[in-house]
Amino acid sequence: MARLFTIQAAFTYERMLGIGFGFAAEPMLRGLRRDGDGSAFRRAVARQSRFFNAHPYFASLAVGAAVRAELDGVPPEKIERLRSALVGPLGSLGDRLIWAGWLPACAAIGLVLVALSAGLWAVVAFLVLYNAMHVWLRVWGLKAGFRSGTSVAGALAAPGLQRALEIVAPIAAFVVGGALVSVLAWIPVYRRWETLAGAAAALLFAGAVRAIQPRATGMVVAGGVLAVVLAVGVLW
Repeated sequence: MARLFTIQAAFTYERMLGIGFGFAAEPMLRGLRRDGDGSAFRRAVARQSRFFNAHPYFASLAVGAAVRAELDGVPPEKIERLRSALVGPLGSLGDRLIWAGWLPACAAIGLVLVALSAGLWAVVAFLVLYNAMHVWLRVWGLKAGFRSGTSVAGALAAPGLQRALEIVAPIAAFVVGGALVSVLAWIPVYRRWETLAGAAAALLFAGAVRAIQPRATGMVVAGGVLAVVLAVGVLW
């Protein structure tokens, strides 16, 4: 389990997380050593050290599933297909749940606490909240993957995980909006009317994004915001 925290330590362009993947899987593959013959063990470690790229927190699901498949004697080509098939879904899950949801929400909570004069406790709260989810995902993923093996797709459809994906983005948007108002009110240069204007602008922007969401990607929205900011800066 502890090796999963080093899965990005040997990150390379050619293998991405592959070397870290093999390093994390190695202790669990030692059961393949039988009667002094370690050839199956060496081949399995080499196979698990090949290219793999996904969200680092969800990679534990693939590690557990691949190790279980190796121990069950699944043909190597099927194990390779399993690892390749998990790259896209695990990367997408991590991006949606962590980078676009949980991380912004935790950072916003920290900012609100700073605005409330919590001091260093705001940093502690951020670290505890963020890492509670982070560590839980690694532990859950390894156990669920090892339990499922080649049927790991069922773990991705777990009701709790799907529910988290549904609610994390709205929660993050709400908390970030609250943090914006709190921080603007906390900074002395912003007075009451400026704070209210900022809150109104944030609401209008959120409504606009919601309206164009089916037709615009995040890059398009970011480009539009950048254009508006540049225009305001020039006119100012």
